[in-house]
Amino acid sequence: MAKLITIDFETYYDSDYSLTKLSTEEYVNDDRFESIGFAYKIDDAPAVWVSGADKTEHTLRSLPWADAFVLAHNTMFDGAIMSWRLGIKPKVWFDTMCMARALHGVEHSVSLKVLAVRYGVGIKGTEVLDAKGKRRADFSEEELASYGAYCVNDVELTYDIFNQMIREFPKVELKLIDLTLRMFTEPVLELDAARLEAHLTKTQKIKEDLLVSSGVAKEDLMSNPRFSALLAAQGVPCPMKLSPATNRMSPALAKSDQGLKDLQDHPDPLVQALVAARLGVKSTLEETRTQRFLDIAGRGNLPVPVRYYAAHTGRWGGDDKINLQNLPSRGPNAKALKKCITAPDGHSIVESDSSQIEARMLAWLAGQDDVVLSFMNKEDVYRKMAAVIYGVDEADVTKDQRFVGKTTVLGAGYGMGGDKFQLALKNSGVDITRTEASRIISVYREANDAISNLWKQAGISLRYMVRGDKVPFGKEGVLRIDLDAPGILLPNGLVIRYEELLEEENDKGNLEYSYKTRIGRTRIYGGKVVENVTQALARIIIGEQMLRISKKYRAVLTVHDSIVCCVPDKKAQACKAYVEECMRWVPTWAEGLPVDCEAGIGKNYGETE
Repeated sequence: MAKLITIDFETYYDSDYSLTKLSTEEYVNDDRFESIGFAYKIDDAPAVWVSGADKTEHTLRSLPWADAFVLAHNTMFDGAIMSWRLGIKPKVWFDTMCMARALHGVEHSVSLKVLAVRYGVGIKGTEVLDAKGKRRADFSEEELASYGAYCVNDVELTYDIFNQMIREFPKVELKLIDLTLRMFTEPVLELDAARLEAHLTKTQKIKEDLLVSSGVAKEDLMSNPRFSALLAAQGVPCPMKLSPATNRMSPALAKSDQGLKDLQDHPDPLVQALVAARLGVKSTLEETRTQRFLDIAGRGNLPVPVRYYAAHTGRWGGDDKINLQNLPSRGPNAKALKKCITAPDGHSIVESDSSQIEARMLAWLAGQDDVVLSFMNKEDVYRKMAAVIYGVDEADVTKDQRFVGKTTVLGAGYGMGGDKFQLALKNSGVDITRTEASRIISVYREANDAISNLWKQAGISLRYMVRGDKVPFGKEGVLRIDLDAPGILLPNGLVIRYEELLEEENDKGNLEYSYKTRIGRTRIYGGKVVENVTQALARIIIGEQMLRISKKYRAVLTVHDSIVCCVPDKKAQACKAYVEECMRWVPTWAEGLPVDCEAGIGKNYGETE
């Protein structure tokens, strides 16, 4: 019978060598790594502290890992130690930190200290603070015993918290946690060091040459108007933001503005270099990331750090100082880093991307049956939208018009107004007037009346939620209102939370809603609720599809709406066919949802054709 083994490692750290300075991968693989000791607990037996290199290894190798469910708080760390340094691979990985993000939302701290208080199971000690800079040999017998008691307490807290969480945690999500953790603790993908070296050299040379040849002065970089002109000369619109002071759009060029930061990843190397120079950093994002990949390549395979439940909607995200969710796919360096991520010899990468899943989910959830039918019939919904916008036959839609149609379908589905739509197009290099932007939005809403009505339904649900009543919206039986959160209960049993939901009257006498987040209060409205649930539902389906795929082939990476497997060459075609079958499957609650996918095979991540 499988055992639940709860574990926690205590390791050497100092001012320069710690998890605040290094990634988990760097820390665990570093020559300075030393285990001071670890504690373990089998089922409900008392936790035991073990210290000393020989005793630790002997004890670890004697435990029944192959048939064990292993639990930790931050299993990426403890699991990496077990897997990379000792080759231990248990039957299942559990993680209370992952579970807490899903149960309590990403706006809350999920530290063991906070969770122990939340669940009323005890108090986390502070002995780890006294261990800074101390090797095991530096501890007195009394100090080591105290540190051991601290570690044992952490294990007992983790176990007790887990036993309360598990009562309400969906079993399917436990499987996804295990799958996500294995991408990191049991890495399969490799990194092509020679290709990375060549890419780094090329990237640095391009940046240096571009800055020299451009003749850009410091005054140009620091002046908002001059910097905007520099961007414009490269065909890049200045990023904009809504000023809270004037309620007007203004340049988003401060170091803290996300619009400026996003340009670090622009496909044009000169734009990257200009932004890097303005931000006062020596390296572009591409250089920094390439060097990090090179460093990892020198230590072994690529542990894939994908954070389970990273977003409010449950989506996965980047982790461990590597964001594989936004590797460049456009421009002169398109897919350069992706091409450096390779399959081992004799293996191939199979990647499948869910096609337009959010647009499909939105139309299905709203009951926009004409759009659902178009997706089912594999019609070009972007071209169809453009034909309506411009009043032409579908066959006569130009490439530029189709792009506007695509931007409309993907952007206007959540209640976007004319101003933001105009800005979205401008940021993509398309200039239209505010009047034209508003006209296109009106055309979209008229053509998609069921989607527009869904925003209204969601807004009404917010109003009743504040007042302690339940008014569900969307496809019958899919979403429910949870008044305790408060929030929206999803088909997988988890909740999109709108904590301390508040209704207020604005200056114009209209009702507005907001909820509490870590950074303050965030406005919420019908269109935003629809965006949240659409993304959450899409994520649920992709997660279940990934679990189905993993029954036959191991998933080694998930990025946005795609799933990546790595299989022996002779199984690649069979894997591709099976993956496509799985990614066209939907759970019973999503019957009638017209999902589709595109899949390819390659020897590296950037060439899956």
